This record gives sequence, C-alpha cells and structure tokens, in this order.
Amino acid sequence: MKKLFTICLLTLSSILFVQAQVKSPDDFLGYELGSHFTPHYKVAEYFRQTAAGSAKNVKLIEYGKTNEGRPLLAAVISSPENIGKLEQIRANNLSLATGKSIGVDLTTQPAILWLSYNVHGNEANSTETAMKMLYTLSSGTNAQANEWLKNTVVVIDPCLNPDGRDRYVNYFNSVVGQVPNSDPSSREHIEPWPGGRPNHYYFDLNRDWAWQTQLESKQRLALYNQWMPQVHVDFHEQSYNEPYYFAPAAEPVHQDITPWQKSFQVVVGKNNAKYFDEQGWQYFTKERFDLLYPSYGDTYPLYNGSIGMTYEQGGIRAGLSVVTNDGDTLTLKDRIAHHFTTGMSTVEVTSQNHSKLLEEYKKYFQQALTTAPGIYKSYIIKPDNISRLKKLAELLTKNKIEFAYGGDKAGRGYDYDTQKEESYTLGRNDLIVNVLQPRAVLANVLLEPQTFVTDSNTYDITAWALPYVYGLKAYASKESIKGKYASIDEGKITSSNVDKPLAWLFGWGNSEDLQLLVALQKENIKVRQADQPFSVNGKDYPAGTLIVLRVENEKSVKDLKSKITQASNKLEKPMQAVSSGFVEKGKDFGSNVYPILKQPKVAVVSGSEVSSLAFGEVWYYLEHDLGLSPIILNARDINNLDINKVNTLILPDGSYSSFIDEGLKGWINRGGKLILMEDAIESVLEKKGFDIKKKEALVKKDEKPEASKLLFKDKEKDDYENTIPGAIYKVNMDASHPFAYGIGKSYYTLKTDRRIYEPLIKGWNVGQLSDKSLKAGVVGKKVKEDLKTGLLIGVQDSGRGNIVYLANDPLFRNFWENGKTLFGNIIFCSY
Repeated sequence: MKKLFTICLLTLSSILFVQAQVKSPDDFLGYELGSHFTPHYKVAEYFRQTAAGSAKNVKLIEYGKTNEGRPLLAAVISSPENIGKLEQIRANNLSLATGKSIGVDLTTQPAILWLSYNVHGNEANSTETAMKMLYTLSSGTNAQANEWLKNTVVVIDPCLNPDGRDRYVNYFNSVVGQVPNSDPSSREHIEPWPGGRPNHYYFDLNRDWAWQTQLESKQRLALYNQWMPQVHVDFHEQSYNEPYYFAPAAEPVHQDITPWQKSFQVVVGKNNAKYFDEQGWQYFTKERFDLLYPSYGDTYPLYNGSIGMTYEQGGIRAGLSVVTNDGDTLTLKDRIAHHFTTGMSTVEVTSQNHSKLLEEYKKYFQQALTTAPGIYKSYIIKPDNISRLKKLAELLTKNKIEFAYGGDKAGRGYDYDTQKEESYTLGRNDLIVNVLQPRAVLANVLLEPQTFVTDSNTYDITAWALPYVYGLKAYASKESIKGKYASIDEGKITSSNVDKPLAWLFGWGNSEDLQLLVALQKENIKVRQADQPFSVNGKDYPAGTLIVLRVENEKSVKDLKSKITQASNKLEKPMQAVSSGFVEKGKDFGSNVYPILKQPKVAVVSGSEVSSLAFGEVWYYLEHDLGLSPIILNARDINNLDINKVNTLILPDGSYSSFIDEGLKGWINRGGKLILMEDAIESVLEKKGFDIKKKEALVKKDEKPEASKLLFKDKEKDDYENTIPGAIYKVNMDASHPFAYGIGKSYYTLKTDRRIYEPLIKGWNVGQLSDKSLKAGVVGKKVKEDLKTGLLIGVQDSGRGNIVYLANDPLFRNFWENGKTLFGNIIFCSY
C-alpha cells in the first residue's frame, strides 16, 4: 500500500512538474490573452518555451525565415506515444499519399490535422488563438484533448505571414490609447497604406499556395508536402460587421472535389454549429467562399486529398474592440473565443472520424493511379521556349506532380490555341504529364484547358491553365501517354571562342536573357539589340538578339572579354563570337537597326493612390527577376524627375489624375519612358499629350435599355452578364515590335475587367483583341461584346520619350511567366 501511494505521488508530481513548465499564454505574456496584440517575436518565444516544457507532447519545427528575418514555425502536437514515433507516423502517411501503401495499419495510424493561422497579417486574432490552442493541446490540462490526441496529430502554424502581421500589430500598438476606442472611425481601425494584409513584398500569400512565388510559400509548401494532412483549416477574418463563416463552402465547387470531401465539410460544419448554437453565436455557411481557384489554403489541400476548409471570423481592423453596424461591441477576446471553439471542434471531429478519414485518404490516392479525374489522361507541352518549359517543370516539381519528356508517336488532342482536336507528333523535349499518378487531381486542375464553373459568383479568377500562363503550345489527350526520358535534352550549345571577335551575340526571349543584359549593363558594357532578323556564319538570328561590339566597348571597359565570359557562364547563356559584321541575310552590324539599349534607371510609384498588390508585383519582379534596384517614389514627386537619374517611370494600377502635370510631360519629352498599368491609364484619359481613348460600348441604333431581370432574392449575387472574374484572352501581337521579341504573334493574358481602348491613331498598336480572342474562363455576355475588339498594349512617341499603355497586368501574382517576357521587353527595349 505504501509502495502504491509512493507511485501515485510520483505520478502526480510529474504531472504538476510538466504543468509548471508549460505556462499559459496569460502567464507567459504577462497580460490576459486578447487584451493586447502580441508581437511575433513573443509568439515565437511562447512556442519555443511550450515545446521545451512539453517535449513529450510537442515537436517544434522552424521551417524557414521571412524576407525580414522572422522565424516560420510549426508545432506538431500529439500524445507522448505518437510523438515518440512521429517520424514513422509521417513516413506512413506519405506512403498512403503514394497510392501504393503497403503494411500501413490504419487502426494504429493517427490522422493528421493541420491548422494554419494569420496568412493575412491584419487578420491578427488567429495568431493569438494559436497560442491558446497550443497550450490547451500540450499542457495536459484538458482531458478531452488528451483523448483526441491519442489518434490525432495536430500541426499548428501560428503565423504564415509574420512580416505582414507585425506591420499591422506595430501600427496598432503605436496608435491605440490607454483605453481602446471602439468607434470604427478612430484611427486605430484605419490602417495606413499598404496595410498588414500582404507580406513584405505586398503579395497575398493566400493566393500563392500552388504558384509558390514567395519565400514564405516556398518554405511552407516544402514542409506541407512532407506531411500531407488529412484535414487542413485556414483561419481568416472578414469584415467586423460579418458573423462567423465555416464550411460547407459555397458554389462553385470544382468538379474534381470528391463527394466524400464535400460531405465531410458538412460533418465538420455541423459540429462547429453545435458549439456556436450553445453560445448563441451567429454564423453562416454555404455562401461567398467557393472552392475553385487552386491556390487558396482550402482548395490546394483539397486538390491534394485533404479536407480543406476556410474559417472566417468577423474582425479585420477591429482592433481590441469595435462597435459593429448592429450596435454590438466586438472584442478581440470574442474573436479568439470563436476561432478557439472551431479549432477545438475540428480536433474533436477529426479524432472521432479518424478511421474513415484515413480510409478515404488512402482510397483517394489509390484511385488517382487508375482513373483520370477529368476527360483527359495526358497533357503534352511543346518546347517552344526551353527556358519557360524548364520553369514550368520547376513548378510541377514543387507541387510533386510527375512528368517526363519525349516520345516518337503521333496522335490527336485538344489544341489549347485553336480549341479544336488537332494532330500532333511527339518530340524529344515535349513535356508530358500523365495524370494517372498520385497528384492526379492537382495536375488536372492546373492543366485542364477549360475549368468547369457552376456559378459565376466566384471569389477569384476562373482560368489559369499552365500552357497559357507559360505561353507554350500544348495538347490535351484522352490517351494515356508516358514520356520516355527523365530530363530535357538541351543539346551541346557551347560558346564559340574567338580571341578578338568583332562582336559577341546572345539570344533573347526569356528571363535569363534579361538577367544577362542587366549583368552586362552593370559593367557599363554597351549592348545593342537587333530590330530585324539576320544571318551570319551560316546561322540565323531572330529579332531581339543581343550584340556586344568589341571595339566600342574595350576602350572604356577593362577586361571586357572576361566580364562577358563570366556573365555568360554564371547564367549558362552561351555566346557566339563573330569576326565580321558583313551578314549573309539582313543588314550589316553598322546599320541603325541595331540600336544601343539604354540602361534602365527605374522608378516605381507607391503610396495610398496605388494598389499595394500591383506595386508589390512590380517591385518584386524588378528586384528578384531582373536584379534591378528601383527608386520608390510618392505620386506627388513624379513631376520633379531628373532624366539623368530616372529614365523609366512605372505607374502601377492606381489613381494618379491629380498628379499628372507639365513636369511629368516635360520629363517624357526629354527622353523618359512612362509605363501606365491598368487603372493608371484612366488617369490620363482626355489629358493633353496622351492619345489613348477608351473604347465606348457599342449601342445599336434605337436600342432601348433592358429592364432589370435580377430578383431580390439574388441581390447578393453578381450580375452574370457584366462579370469577368478572370479569363484568358489571346492578344494578337505586332510580332515585329520589340515588345513582342521572344513572344511572337500572340500573347496570352489574364483579363479581370472590361477595360479596353481604341487603337492609337499615331503610335504603335502592339497588342489587340479580336472576336476570337477568348480562350478560357467565365465572361458575361455584355463583357464579351465589349471585348470583341480593341487595344490592350500600345505605345506612343512623345518628344524624345514614349508612353506605354498596358491595359492588363502582365505580372499577375508573379506566376504569369509569359508576361514577364513582355514586361522585360517593355523595360529594356529602345521604343
């Protein structure tokens, strides 16, 4: 009896010791959770402290850092037994995701639930909630949680966007008074530009899951694909005047999402509703948040076999408390309570359904090996541009989509360009994706030519087929085709070596060529560009080819050849040396069709007049894709530019009407290049010196306006006839213009509005639409009419400078790869 008492005392002591080591958020922070916003460094400290104090229940993973150096963390929480064999659990789970799992006992294998918080920095309640979730699951103080964790592994990522969150938290903490002001007009509820929503480069990380353009996304998805959870929840906030939203989701729901995935969303939703009903909390389901666009935190997991869901608490910019339109006061503590309740509810329902979740997960990947999710079994992408094909291969690899190269058979398939069944013959470097593979659904979703959309009331774009994005010829085949080779064959293109050549020649048409040009210009090497094709030494060179003349450079550039060779080798861009400027076809190198490319001195406008997302795309592209360091200006300063310091000015999507003045026009006339993007064009309409005119909607003679057909019950829905959430159009290009070098006669663009212009009377109409331009996506009847013909890309001369009009965004979310070639041409070309 004494021995038993001693054992019980030791057990009780060990429990108390663990609890003493695991502090609650309130005890650790020194304030009640929800009474302040917690800076990210303290959140990270709390997660580290908890992991150290409860090592038997928690494994902390630091999976990367943000652009500003903040740590990216994930805490893996389960029972001591599961944590002790965590690596085996993870390996077993990945085995299930291959569709070939052998020897995995589903009765002992835990289900994996992944909880993602604060992807949008100013939706800041969720990181506070993450600390409460961590404590509740790891401290051993919650008996129910202890039971759930016996068959469930929970992964908590407390903050997907630390840089954006701290931007919001630091601002709020700097302006809030001793007592928070609940009046929504108070400055603590009005964030300054750019707001805390995006990351360091002003990207929306919840649109970047599939594309992985941003540092945070790349590192997070690498970890995600090492775990592949059965359930994933993305915690968000919406307007503070809205009640809580949780699954099931709204239409449109992609047709590849399975009946099981949809039905389990209902199971989860009902469990959440049970707890909200007990408290009398308001919520809604099945509206507003759809499951279509593949790069969200709910759809990406769904297309990878998980049950992906979004939870939305009302609260953006609500601060510590705010008075809503209903007259109620919503507090941060309320918001934490709501997110905590759905989080714990989801742990519960995952545990209760753990066996079924694993069975369906296993079945999902087994079926992927035998049955194509769509009508096509294979996708063939032609190597029109090797660089862009390789970048497409990199994207597929990051998403674990299998592919191979080459074949020698002929067949028929859906031609993405003609939109008809056409004949094709496989070549050695054709990239082939056979969808009978574990990631079948994701492969099909990203590559299918047309995405079936059941409802126009979608939250995002409706077209993203990768062949259009990368500007590559492609076919979709109903035949199961497998490539023969694991890698591409680039041949043995080597640099020609001449001791003292007349010139060195380089190709043009992809990002590496742009980077090479930047590298050469940074060495003050004069680079010319061919405005016409030519042939020399028996080889044909297209328009756009870069030319470095030795004599005009070697007097001013020391070690010219070694610097050219170094840049060429670093970027793996072969150079061809020629000893004569007398060409076989075309014009000799002394002709004026080989102008020197001006070294761009770029400025970009930022500030409250500008879309932060649009600015971020330009900023990121210039720095990361080109290696340029742009000057960032305020709109009020654009009339005071020094042509010697800035020769290229970019106005991203925004409103600049009040800033367009004679100073800016004088700068253009002195040789400046002004690039107007999207709504920036609207700012110069009908202003002297700007020749662009908006295309007026066609109205038939004697046509009377139609009476509204909208029913009151559908007042929240989009007017379908006037909608264009995001569709792909083929732009007919003037292939002879420098903007089209490396692109050719056609360019695929994403159109998200009905903005279109009349062709210029004087100037160059580089890119126009025709009545057969629409390729994919939802477009309303009236918008289709507006977009039958018109100008999207134009340039006019103005004095010694020029004005570029870009009606569409070629850098859309930084994944529109073909657009990067276009924008690079615009930055560097001599027109």
